[in-house]
Amino acid sequence: MANFSAVFWTSYATEHGFTNVTFDLPHSARVLNSSFCQKGNASESRLIIAFGDGNSLTLQFTRNTTRYRVQLLSFVYNLTDTHIFPNSSSREVKTENSTTDILADLDKKYRCVSTTQVHMKNVTIRLSDTTIQAYLSNSTFSKEETRCKQDMTSPTSAPPAPSTPPAPPSPSPSPVPPSPSMHRYNVSGSNGTCLLASMGLQLNITYPRKDNTTMARVVNVNPRTVSPKGSCGAQLVSLELSEKTPELSMVLVLRFGLNASANRFFLQEVDLNMTVSDAREASFHAANSSLRALQATLGNSYKCSAEEQLRVTPTFFLNLFGVQVQAFKVEGDKFGSEECLLDGNNMLIPIAVGGALAGLVLIVLIAYLIGRKRSHAGYQTI
Repeated sequence: MANFSAVFWTSYATEHGFTNVTFDLPHSARVLNSSFCQKGNASESRLIIAFGDGNSLTLQFTRNTTRYRVQLLSFVYNLTDTHIFPNSSSREVKTENSTTDILADLDKKYRCVSTTQVHMKNVTIRLSDTTIQAYLSNSTFSKEETRCKQDMTSPTSAPPAPSTPPAPPSPSPSPVPPSPSMHRYNVSGSNGTCLLASMGLQLNITYPRKDNTTMARVVNVNPRTVSPKGSCGAQLVSLELSEKTPELSMVLVLRFGLNASANRFFLQEVDLNMTVSDAREASFHAANSSLRALQATLGNSYKCSAEEQLRVTPTFFLNLFGVQVQAFKVEGDKFGSEECLLDGNNMLIPIAVGGALAGLVLIVLIAYLIGRKRSHAGYQTI
C-alpha cells in the first residue's frame, strides 16, 4: 500500500533543441496487474503504477528478518506521449532507476512528510507526504510507523500518536546554525573559466559518538575561512573547498559531469572528508559518484532561490542556499540563461493567491452591481 505525491522533472529533445518538463503523478494513475506480493521466504515484491500513454513508476521492495525497503525506484517514460512531451523528436521509451533510503521496520508503515528527491540519470523525482507499507499482515496501514530522517528536524512533521510505543532513540540534533554566507567560486583552466558557482553551503551529517549515541550535526561552510581550488577537464570539472581551523577540519569536493548527447551538465559527485571531535571514528567520510543533480543545458546556468537538500548518503545531506552554477561552457565569466525546477514550483503559491484575490474582487463587484440595480425596484418617489 502506498499514498504519496510525486513530481517528475526531465528534459527531452525537440526540433528546436532540448526542453525541460515538469509534471505530477496524476490522480488517474492506476496499479497494474503485473504488481505482485511474494510471501513465505521470498522477499521481493513490486508495486507498479501506470499513467498517461505508456508511463510507469515501479517500487521494488525487499526485506530481511526485521526490515523492508524500497530497494529500487524505476521510472519508464514514453516520449510519444504528446500530453506530457509535446513536440518530442524522439519515439523512445526510456527507463531510469535509482536506489532509495526508504526503509521501515516490518509491521510498521514508512512515513515521511518532508520532500524527498530521488536523482536518476536524466530524471529527478520529488516525493512528498509519503506513506508506504509492504508485507502487510492485513489490508490497512499499521498504527505504528518508522519516520524518515528528514522529518526528524522538520517543522512540518507530525508528532507520533499517543498510543505508539516508544521508538528507538533518534539522533540528537545539534543547534541549527543560521543560513550560511553566500559566496561566488570560480574555477579556471588553460581555456578559461570552466565553472562558476554562487551559493551558500551547509553540511548535515549523522554519526555515532563515543558514548554510543547518535548525533545529527549541521555545519556551515564559511567562505572567509575556506580555501577553494579546482580543475577543468573535458568530461569532468571539480570544485574543492578545504578548511582547517581549531573548530573544523574538512575537505568538500563537488564534481560536475557532462552528458554530451543531451548537451547538459550536472552535479555528478560529492565527496566529504571531515574530522569530528566527538565521533567514535575521528574521521567522517561520505561520497556519492552517481548523482544527477543541478542539471542545466550547456551555456545556461542552474539557478534556484529555494533551499535545496541534496541526499548524498544516508548519513550526509548537502544543503544548498541560493545556488547558481554553470559548468564547462562559460562565456565572459558571466552566468548564462537560468534554469530551475524548484523555483518554478514555488511560483504556484503566489499565482494561486493572486487568482483567489482577483476572484474575490470580481464577486464583490458583481454583488454591488446587483444590489444597486435592485434598489430602484418598488414605489417611485413623487
